[in-house]
Amino acid sequence: MSASRAVLLAACLSLGGCGLPNFMTFPTQTRGNALDQDAVAQLVPGTTARKDVTALLGSPTARATFDDNTWIYISERTKPVIGGTNEIRRQDVYLLTFNDAGVLQAVDHKGDKDRQDVDVVSRTTASPGNNAGFMQQLLGNVGKFSAGGISGSGSQGSSTNPGNF
Repeated sequence: MSASRAVLLAACLSLGGCGLPNFMTFPTQTRGNALDQDAVAQLVPGTTARKDVTALLGSPTARATFDDNTWIYISERTKPVIGGTNEIRRQDVYLLTFNDAGVLQAVDHKGDKDRQDVDVVSRTTASPGNNAGFMQQLLGNVGKFSAGGISGSGSQGSSTNPGNF
């Protein structure tokens, strides 16, 4: 092995563990309603009203399905990685609970430590009909439609042939 090849091999091996520079990667993305911690600190349970919460934090991301007195603020910071997927950098969920008079009762924060991974099931739901192969899909409509339906003359279909709509 020549000296130049040895130097090239050593350079490649030493750079193998380095990541790409920032200008060659996608930036971190914020999704949802990322709350300012100073604004959250201004919320005082027992005294802060709904209109004050809206002025400080903006509209909630969602409201509880069966309870209009629970507001939910959801945010997530992700970074695109190889394969078109996103690496989750941070997740925050704030649950704000109000009483019937519209006064804030509690602020609950759920973060990364509260996250639970979900296993994806690879089953498929059966559908009625047959599983047509490639050739059946390719040639399946040959001879099913009458010439009258295509040219515009005659009827659009019958009880055995619904026609070409």
